[in-house]
Amino acid sequence: MRRLKCVVAYDGTDYSGFQVQPDQITVQGEIEAALRRITGEEIQIVGSGRTDAGVHARGQVFHFDTASGIPIDKWAFVLNNQLPDSIVIRSVEEADPAFHARFDVKVKEYRYCIDNGPVPDVFRHRYADHIRHPLDLEAMRRAAAHLIGEHDFTSFCSAKTFVEDKVRTVYDLRVERTGSEIWVVCRGNGFLYNMVRIIVGTLVEVGQGKRHPDEIKEILRARDREQAGKTAPAKGLTMWEVVY
Repeated sequence: MRRLKCVVAYDGTDYSGFQVQPDQITVQGEIEAALRRITGEEIQIVGSGRTDAGVHARGQVFHFDTASGIPIDKWAFVLNNQLPDSIVIRSVEEADPAFHARFDVKVKEYRYCIDNGPVPDVFRHRYADHIRHPLDLEAMRRAAAHLIGEHDFTSFCSAKTFVEDKVRTVYDLRVERTGSEIWVVCRGNGFLYNMVRIIVGTLVEVGQGKRHPDEIKEILRARDREQAGKTAPAKGLTMWEVVY
């Protein structure tokens, strides 16, 4: 058996997330169906993490085991021929048998795109949340600084989260502007359910003047989802990179 490590990009608009779900179209389901057609094997892939319905990926990572003798330099081509245009295998490499796409992750990076132009960009509407009114980026950056480091992020995760340990470390949280686009870049050792989208929703409220940047400290201390801002729409979020 060989263990292969793959990097995949996808447009998550039409999928019910990455992970297989009964009676739903998912990214994992499409990839596993392609692998069955190619190898005749019942292969279950293991992803570096889940993405919600509507969330995209540029650098999602997964691994799988196979007895297939397909040369390593042919795998991406063969898989892409079997996948819909919205899912693209960017690279495939041989991995150590002990490699684990989820448990070996050291850093994940997510990026959230806000279309801040006066009217929506028709070519970005699937990948960005349109906010027409100007945002105070400096206030958003001051607020973001309070979230860097190790914290209990209970206030910044969905109330549906069943994970008991909600302590995570955010290594970097930047708010950048390129033309009419605002990007929130978040790097950390792991993220809770909806965590990045709630962070973005809260920073947007700061940028709109609805909250003071220093409120973030109180929100963290409260450990109460009701204290943070709205959950930003899924379509603006992309899993950008996974580092091992």
